Amino acid sequence: MVGAGDEPSLAEYVALRVRRHLVWARTEGVASLVEEKRLNIAERARVARAKRRWRHRHGVERGTATPVFVVGLQRSGTNMLLRGFECAPEFEVHNESDRRVFRRYRLRSEDLLRDTVRSSRHRYVLFKPLCDSHRTPELLVLPAVPAGKAIWIYRDVDDRARSTIAKFGDSDLQAMRRVVAGQGEPVWQGQRLSDETLRRLRTFRYDTMSRETAAALLWYARNSLFFDLGLDRRPDVRLVSYDRLVAEPEVVGQELCRFLGLPWRPDLFAHVQRRHSSHRPMPIDPAARELCDLMGARLDRATTASALHRDEEVGP
Repeated sequence: MVGAGDEPSLAEYVALRVRRHLVWARTEGVASLVEEKRLNIAERARVARAKRRWRHRHGVERGTATPVFVVGLQRSGTNMLLRGFECAPEFEVHNESDRRVFRRYRLRSEDLLRDTVRSSRHRYVLFKPLCDSHRTPELLVLPAVPAGKAIWIYRDVDDRARSTIAKFGDSDLQAMRRVVAGQGEPVWQGQRLSDETLRRLRTFRYDTMSRETAAALLWYARNSLFFDLGLDRRPDVRLVSYDRLVAEPEVVGQELCRFLGLPWRPDLFAHVQRRHSSHRPMPIDPAARELCDLMGARLDRATTASALHRDEEVGP
């Protein structure tokens, strides 16, 4: 067994990943697992060939690529957002499972990150460092590379809780117990949380807490970073609602293309199936529900303000 403050061994880590994939395959289907993990070898080969051709014909000078960071909380729609960019030839994409840049879903080092951007001949180098979202301000100003941009995506608290429990079980509950106890080295889930956020989290009892309430509180804690880190005031950060993305993929897609300085490309969002989220309520503690409702409303207001302000700056 791994202790509360211990990092799992390689064997324990691999076994945990295998168990999670088996659960995911049983609950969501093998096809969903293949799509999410990009396990289609033929498709990956086709995309790789297209990117090689693009580098040969249109590749930019090394050291001029723009780093882009997709951040937020797991199970918030980041894989859906990345899918189009992964297929776009002008993007070099490093998902959190890419061991060249990540180790157990955490960025290996700032030097390696910088070298990856500087060596690229793609126009954009996109990373998905979800477990390092609290480092977004530093990632945007990496030394010796062009200034970066970040896309913070969030999802309805109930839908996100349902998704994370289906895939990860009670991992959010275990993480929240460690965050509020402050045991051992701080886990990524609790890094850079404000004193006020931690105070609110510590008003709850975690020994009898449900998985649903723990997932909701982690959602509240990590999304509070968007405001506590001042990302809502930065022109190089765009806040995106997953629910709005799936309801209006073309509209949100055009906004993101303008944000990135990229001509509108319908193929980047053609895979997003237009639909409205269910928002079926989960059994979440009422006090936790109140915190999340307030945070959700704040995020929604910031999303609307961000889209209007940025589009006014760009103009028609």
